Amino acid sequence: MYSDPKNCLYCTNNETLHDLMIEIGHLRVSRAFIFKEQTYKGRCLVSYDKHVNDLNELSDEERNAFMADVADVTRAMQKLFNPEKINYGAYSDKLSHLHFHLAPKYVDGPDYGGTFQMNPGKVYLSDEEYATMKAQLKEALGI
Repeated sequence: MYSDPKNCLYCTNNETLHDLMIEIGHLRVSRAFIFKEQTYKGRCLVSYDKHVNDLNELSDEERNAFMADVADVTRAMQKLFNPEKINYGAYSDKLSHLHFHLAPKYVDGPDYGGTFQMNPGKVYLSDEEYATMKAQLKEALGI
């Protein structure tokens, strides 16, 4: 399924997007976000700047820049939150805009050893906690 950029969550930068995520900032070719639902402490998302449906639509140079952005965000997450592992999810069945979910997993934490839940709806932070997390991630990313 290919979505229309006029109806795309990431392209329209609408209220629904901001209800789900907090923008950290712009990277090389993408935008980084904190996922508001924080069952997986430090969960982030990286969305490609342009409306493309799949990683295979990018040139080698574009793909490498996007994956470098993803790697930079996971390095920052590793430094700040020290998870055992970071799971990567690129699910675009219903919203075909290239993006990666980055879900930190902890040995004694939810779903360790299994697939992370898309939106378990269990853990939300205070505005102050989100602001602190955003500031820490921006600093770790150098943006």
